[in-house]
Amino acid sequence: MNFTAAAWLWLYLGAFLMLAEIVSPGFVIFFFGLGAVTVAGAKWLVPSMPLSWQLALFSICSVIYLVVLRRYMKNLFLGDAQGSLGLKGEYVGRIGRVVSAIRPEVPGRIVLGDSEWSATAGEPVDPGVEVRVVSRDNLTMRVEPIRPSGSAK
Repeated sequence: MNFTAAAWLWLYLGAFLMLAEIVSPGFVIFFFGLGAVTVAGAKWLVPSMPLSWQLALFSICSVIYLVVLRRYMKNLFLGDAQGSLGLKGEYVGRIGRVVSAIRPEVPGRIVLGDSEWSATAGEPVDPGVEVRVVSRDNLTMRVEPIRPSGSAK
């Protein structure tokens, strides 16, 4: 086989494996594709490299890439999920205004941003009072009234 044809085959295999990562979970196949691309480069540099050496280089490079780079590249491509607040925490701490009275046993309504939400509180809160979201349960916000500093309950 012509040395450039073998290099192209390794390059195509590498590209295929890297693209296959898109449809597979786990972020593993990408590194085998990277190993194949490495062998393609080595085959261009050393055209007389026998197939057994190509396969050995592919195996060694793939494992090294997998062990060394996976941790760093996974965060790069997939992001760091630990930094995310998630759906429940994205509203916590935001300030809203009560539009329908909230009683401990009866939910009221608040305006938060440009949306109106159902809300509960541990104490009665009258319309017009500013509240802070302390938690969220599905579509209901748990709030507490904001009191000016120095005022008592």
